Amino acid sequence: MASTPRPVRPAHLADEDLAGAPASPWRNLGLAALIAALLVPLLFAAPFRLVEARLFDVFSTIAPLTPPQPSVTIVAIDEPSFAEIGQRWPWPRSLHGTVVEKLRAAGAKVVGVDIIFSEPSTPQADAALAAAMGPDVVLAADDVTTVMEQGTQVSRVGPIDDLTEAGAVPGVTSVDLDGDASLRRMPSVPDSFAAQALHRAGLPVTEAPEGALIQYFGGPRTYPTVSYYQALDPDGFLPKGFFKDRIVFVGLSLKAAPTPDSGAADTFPTPYTLADNTVTAGVEIQATILDNLRHGLFITPVARPAMAGLVIAAAFLAMLLCGTGMSWRAVIRAVLALAGLILGSWLLLRYGRLWAPPALPAAAMLGVFGTRFGLDYMQERHLRRTVSTAFSRYLPPDLVKQLARNPSALKLGGERRTLSILFCDVRGFTSLSERLKDEPEKLTTLINRLLDPLSEAVMAEGGTIDKYMGDCVMAFWNAPLPAHDHPHRAVQAALRMIEAVKDLNAVLKGESGESAPVFAVGVGVNTGDCVVGNVGSRWRYDYSVLGDTVNLASRLEGLSKEYGVSVILGPSTAEAVRDDYVLVELDRIAVRGRTTQSAIYTVLTPASGRADAAVAEAEALHARLTGHVQAGETAEALALIPRCEALAPALSKYYARLREKLSAP
Repeated sequence: MASTPRPVRPAHLADEDLAGAPASPWRNLGLAALIAALLVPLLFAAPFRLVEARLFDVFSTIAPLTPPQPSVTIVAIDEPSFAEIGQRWPWPRSLHGTVVEKLRAAGAKVVGVDIIFSEPSTPQADAALAAAMGPDVVLAADDVTTVMEQGTQVSRVGPIDDLTEAGAVPGVTSVDLDGDASLRRMPSVPDSFAAQALHRAGLPVTEAPEGALIQYFGGPRTYPTVSYYQALDPDGFLPKGFFKDRIVFVGLSLKAAPTPDSGAADTFPTPYTLADNTVTAGVEIQATILDNLRHGLFITPVARPAMAGLVIAAAFLAMLLCGTGMSWRAVIRAVLALAGLILGSWLLLRYGRLWAPPALPAAAMLGVFGTRFGLDYMQERHLRRTVSTAFSRYLPPDLVKQLARNPSALKLGGERRTLSILFCDVRGFTSLSERLKDEPEKLTTLINRLLDPLSEAVMAEGGTIDKYMGDCVMAFWNAPLPAHDHPHRAVQAALRMIEAVKDLNAVLKGESGESAPVFAVGVGVNTGDCVVGNVGSRWRYDYSVLGDTVNLASRLEGLSKEYGVSVILGPSTAEAVRDDYVLVELDRIAVRGRTTQSAIYTVLTPASGRADAAVAEAEALHARLTGHVQAGETAEALALIPRCEALAPALSKYYARLREKLSAP
């Protein structure tokens, strides 16, 4: 069964170097606890209450729960009424007495007048208003709070005694504003204006708990509203039975709803102010409070300890969702969790009449997700540096940068590709190891000093170092990133290696004199189709190459000693670089998978050397020599060897071997 390909990485990197240390459960718990501990105190901070209040404004105005029908009709003291009545404010109390009587005659069950008659007026006016009073009338009262050095004093300002003695009932219209001057809180007194109106109408009152929030049903003029002057003559201006069995509130209500900064009297910002930038008249807010009390529509905030528990739970839930790290699946889970939290908060408000602000729980989730993402990002950066550093020991720095910018260039798993393979082996290393068997540190230092320039030669030509096998280096070109001129690069790297060894020998001789070791290398280069990719087991694997092309390259490296040359090229490599170098055919050998023998070559000089007459003559003579050898013309071949050897002294060992072979009986 095929397994999922794993990321390519150098063999010496442990798995934990790539994936990072696995997240400790205790570390995850500690992270969640830390974030929760930082956020929970905000629940009790006044500035954060304003954030929650703004969220309430948004949530409570989305598809709000509304009463079956408005319980109150508003009689507005508005601009048309001022125009029709033609008197300056305050109007005579006798006029208010008249409107109460007209409303009662029209069938109103209860009349609430949202005007405080706390000071006596003229005896005639007060008497006229008192004559209109009765148990079906609720008059506004106010609780005035005065802060003094010795304490806070609350004084009630109510209607004059003549009015209450005539049967009217006072109802407190005082409201508690939030820090942003918006009105969201239900009255905290049992004898509120709205509660008293319900009592007088014989309707049930649902007691609101301390701190309950008002459920608004819309912006200004949500409730049915008529002008004051119309209520003075309902038969002339309104349909018959308009006020029958209705609770009617009389109060100041400007027809053109003012803005929050207009300074209009008895108007308040509400949750709908955020959307329409208008304020609502106090008398209409009293009507809203009445429906909240009658139908139990007010909203109860969740207790602070419970909210603290919700914040902690959100932090730990987020840690469970991303405990193994941030991935695209974890991001989806995070988005769903946040959406679920917000939706749950709205559903709880809409159907449970409970307000659990999602701000801090969401902040806890985002804090955990963000912290985890930050940790993963830092770990990923560390991983990239680790991998880049590791690959820079195998690949040229420019190639590592390309892979970092385009990781998709590293195809996971195996793929078939035409590569150039190079094997380089140190000659005489076994004897050197025997000589330095009692000085392993010196031997290690020497081999490292040799492998360093050999590796540099590979990387200078953009090659990938596959592995070190003792004193042998294996490298390849055209993977993981493509290189169209890979045969040329591989041959050029081989020539660089030869020069690097010469330079190292000169340095060692300068350090140790004639006793210094003398290094030599043999290099085999072959080009052909290979399988390149992850090779190994599920516990340890390398990015390496497999195939007959690799085997032949290794064989060519071994033949370099036998033929007495430093570099041997396979047939495909030679064909690819023939125009770039002066090549000399060494022999024809059997290659696996072919019925005919294939020629192998060595490099005499770069193609520019053909300008030298001696090089050109040596190339021509060797071509003739090869022809005689292949034709079996031993005498002619033996006659040409001295001339070839004189023109190409670098191949003297090869010519000596060829002479010996041709001279054998």
